Order: sequence, then structure tokens, then C-alpha cells
Amino acid sequence: MNYSLLSVGVLIFSFAAVFVSYERKKVSVKEISLIASMAALAGVGRVPFAALPNVQPTTFLVIISGYVFGSSFGFMVGAMATLVSNTFLGQGPWTPWQMISWGLAGASAGILKKFIKNPSRLFLSIFAFMWGFLFDYIMNIWHWLFFVKPLSIKSFIAVYISSFYFDLMHSLGNFTFMYLLGKDFINILSRFKDRISYSEIPVEKIK
Repeated sequence: MNYSLLSVGVLIFSFAAVFVSYERKKVSVKEISLIASMAALAGVGRVPFAALPNVQPTTFLVIISGYVFGSSFGFMVGAMATLVSNTFLGQGPWTPWQMISWGLAGASAGILKKFIKNPSRLFLSIFAFMWGFLFDYIMNIWHWLFFVKPLSIKSFIAVYISSFYFDLMHSLGNFTFMYLLGKDFINILSRFKDRISYSEIPVEKIK
């Protein structure tokens, strides 16, 4: 059985179900526009850092989006940011895996917001640091399924050991971006969210 192709098929089917489910929700035009804007920013932000080993602001921006606007919003931004960035850097069988990885990063940030309303700068940075490893651990599964033969426990462990340096660079980049810019981005997006919410209040309710 070709587990690599099977995994891609399962992920594509899952994304189709998620997108159809999201489309059926009552989503405002402003929210769709905001998702597109944040996804474009997160995706294009990855391009200038392509020369650096696994350092980019995409994960940071996806986490911020999910934390401010919620899990479903964060998931959509993460998934769409992948398509945007890979338009420049190259699409391939890795794309669905990146979509699910960044999508989960954004969704988990929305869940975090439900439990911790005002996290410290250091806490957010550690959260982003952890997602550097989690993202790459998921991507390592893709690498293992597609490029490693035979598929065994030993080869699985070897893949994770060999990728440690690149995983660490991703995590350190996330920590740096979040520590330097995280709180500022959250404040800016939170104000923007409040303005959108206020502008969408019906006139009869204002009266």
C-alpha cells in the first residue's frame, strides 16, 4: 500500500470537508476579506526568509490570527497562507501537510485564548517556540512516508533526529518574532476586531 499517496488523499478530503463546513456558516464579507489579508501577509512573509534555514514569520502570524479571532479563523488563515506562500516557493505533495500543520497552529491559539485571556510576552513566545517543533514533527511524518524506505521505527526515529537542527531554528525564529512583535500585533488586531464588531451592530440595537 502506498501510504504517502493515501495520506495526501485523506488530508485533501479532510480539507474539503472543513472548507464546505466553513462555507455553510454565516460568515461576513469582512471576515472573509480579513482571512484573505492575514493569509496573504503570513504567506508572503515567508518568501523573503526562504534563504534562511526554516526561519520565517508565518507560524507567528498564524498563531496571532487564531489567538485574536478564534480557532476557525486561525485554521483558515494557516491553511490559506500555505497556498499563498507555495505559489512562490512551489506546490507539491507537502502542501496539504503544511496546510494542516499551520491550520492546527492557528486553531490551537484560539483554544489557548479561551483559557488564558492575557498571557505574558514570555508565555506567548514559549507557545510559539513549541509550535516550531510541533509543526516540523508533523512535516517529518510526511518526509518519512514519502522519502524513507523501509518504513520502520528506526527510520522514523532517524528522521526526527536528523531534522533537529532545522526544527530548532524554526522554534527559535518563532520565539523571536513572538517576543519582539507578539503583544503589539495582538493589540493592533484586537482593536481592529472591536471596530469590526461595533460596525456590524444593527442600527435598531444601537438605538
